[in-house]
Amino acid sequence: MATKTENLLSWLRDAHAMEQQAEQMLKAQASRLEHYPKLKTRIEQHIEETQGQRELLEGCLERLGEKPSMLKDMAGKLTAFGQAIGGSVMSDEVIKGAMSGYVFENLEIASYTVLIATAKAVGDHETQRVCETILPQEEAMAEWIKDHLPELTDAFLTRSEAPDTQAKR
Repeated sequence: MATKTENLLSWLRDAHAMEQQAEQMLKAQASRLEHYPKLKTRIEQHIEETQGQRELLEGCLERLGEKPSMLKDMAGKLTAFGQAIGGSVMSDEVIKGAMSGYVFENLEIASYTVLIATAKAVGDHETQRVCETILPQEEAMAEWIKDHLPELTDAFLTRSEAPDTQAKR
């Protein structure tokens, strides 16, 4: 059995690892994008947000006398590395990456929604405030991806059919 506080701490460590994973995945994706400047720019903006989110979570953990989980952080980084390697060999990497990004953003949205409710239940107003600050950034990124998927798909399909043109990146 775990207390509300123990769950909060565990989920904060999970969120920290999730942001580590997100940062690595986003950096890998941005580094390979050549022909999709709007997507690359938005990903680079979200990398900065992600780094700030990670720092905010570290602050919450430190304030509560805890540290990020090295094991969870390592697992997140290894997962991101595997996704980056796998994505780099797909001919439709940009589309699969955007779809995966949308799914991942929704996972983050769910995680911060749970953290907000848990922090509220524990009475940790600072952690609640931090997560309420992060949540709209994740929602905005998910919405941006969703709104731009048709345009991105059209650009990919056009490039894919053109002779001597690489659509992948």
